[in-house]
Amino acid sequence: MLVFLDTEFTDFVQPGLISIALVAEDGREFYAERTDYRQGDCTDFVRSAVLPLLGRVPGAACTAGQLTARVRQWFEALPEQATLVYDAERDWLLLAQAWLGGGHQGPPANVGGRLYLDSRMTAQALFEQAQQSVYCKAWPVHHALADARALRAGYFACQAR
Repeated sequence: MLVFLDTEFTDFVQPGLISIALVAEDGREFYAERTDYRQGDCTDFVRSAVLPLLGRVPGAACTAGQLTARVRQWFEALPEQATLVYDAERDWLLLAQAWLGGGHQGPPANVGGRLYLDSRMTAQALFEQAQQSVYCKAWPVHHALADARALRAGYFACQAR
């Protein structure tokens, strides 16, 4: 099962995870927002474009420790092995940090491969059009859940061609 991943984070130098979204090919979704990230580490862009979008999903707020438990439980509940799909290596690294919290030594058992979508796919007009069709006022770009949904839409638009 493909699982599309997106994150929002404090900055590019020492990124601290703010929010994370996972959208499975069958439509299952996971979304969480960290309450214990360091706001002082956020760039001006993050303060203006990302932080105002938080709080849209009831029950999403959690600490880093709670996030580890939640994300591991979500993966463990999937009916088959997951292949992670992402378009930024940093997203993968932040997810790995999240599931390794609490002394865990590896990913959840049913996490399998990874599929990195580079610019050869994401820059295609069809991919971009499908992504843009997902965004709306309620779910704009730079909200991790909207971005993961858009990544899924772009991927499947290209695969259908």
